This record gives sequence, structure tokens and C-alpha cells, in this order.
Amino acid sequence: MDSNADARLDRQLSFIGQLDRLKGVVRMTSLMDGSRRENSAEHSWHLAVMAPLLAEHAPDAVDVSRVVMMLAIHDVVEIDAGDTFAFDKTANLDKEERERAAADHLYGLLPEDQGSALRRLWDEFEEGQTPDARFAVALDRFQGLLQNYANGGGTWFEHGVTRERVLERMAPIEKGAPGLWAIVLRVLDEVMASD
Repeated sequence: MDSNADARLDRQLSFIGQLDRLKGVVRMTSLMDGSRRENSAEHSWHLAVMAPLLAEHAPDAVDVSRVVMMLAIHDVVEIDAGDTFAFDKTANLDKEERERAAADHLYGLLPEDQGSALRRLWDEFEEGQTPDARFAVALDRFQGLLQNYANGGGTWFEHGVTRERVLERMAPIEKGAPGLWAIVLRVLDEVMASD
């Protein structure tokens, strides 16, 4: 191997090593069986599997392979920035700044072509404007809804989150995966009625 190939592989392995740290980032939402809180790597894997399964509920033709990759890498920034609970207003004040710095660092570990490609995919997810990104964001929100539903309101009740705040958080599902919107409304009606 030449020295350029060695340096490229070193950078790829450095990034892969950092990815392992995502397994240690604990999220607020519990697993569906309520046994423990999930970690960010489990969350990303779950979403990546959901994408091809639920692709028929996307409004536009989406590139499922792009969506899967987007979902696989969308929370890599949490390695440096940590997970920010969606309903914590204070923690969300500097979330964008923390995550952008983390994206600069982590995607910067890779060879330029790969790092730039993943960073563009992450930026696309964050902006949520393309059909692929809207679907990916919808799935990200939908998974949390399913987990809280399975746990009888879970973190929503634990943190006093109102139906209105949950509905606001779930709003991207209506546009990104409209076939799932009726489920969102049904789940919210059922869970909030039990409070």
C-alpha cells in the first residue's frame, strides 16, 4: 500500500473508532419494553431499519438508501455534543451550535471526500427540506412516539409534556410521512386520555 492509502485508511479507522462511542450516549426515551433507556446507536439502527419498511408512507418518491444512510449518521454528532432531550427548552438553546461543532470535528476525521459527503447528508437532515430529509425526520419523530406509546406516555408524563407540545414535535410526520399521521393522532388521543 502507498502512504496515501495508509493515511486514508488511518482516517477511516479513526472515525470508525469514534462511532463506537455512540453506543454510550444514553437517550431520554426508554426501550419499548421499558427495561432501560436506549442509546443513540440503537436509536439510529432502529430508524435505519424502519426506513425501507415504511417507505410506502412517504409522500414523494424517496431514495431509501440515502434515507437509511442519513438515519444511520444523523446522531453521530451526539458523540461530542451529547443527546439533547427534545422537550428541554434550556438544553436546546445551544444545541445547534454544539452539534455543528461536533459535525465539524467528527466528519472532519474522515478523508475529505467521505467527510464532506456525510456532512452534506447530515446538513440535509438538519435542514429537513428535501423529500429524503422530510421522510427521515418524520421517522425520527415517529420512533419516539411509538416508544412513548409502548410505555404508556413514558418520558412525556415523566417530564410533564403536554399534548400540544408533543403534537408540535410530531408535526413533521404529517408532511414527511403523511400515511402515518392518523396513527400519531390516535396515539396521542389514547395516551393523553390515560393521564
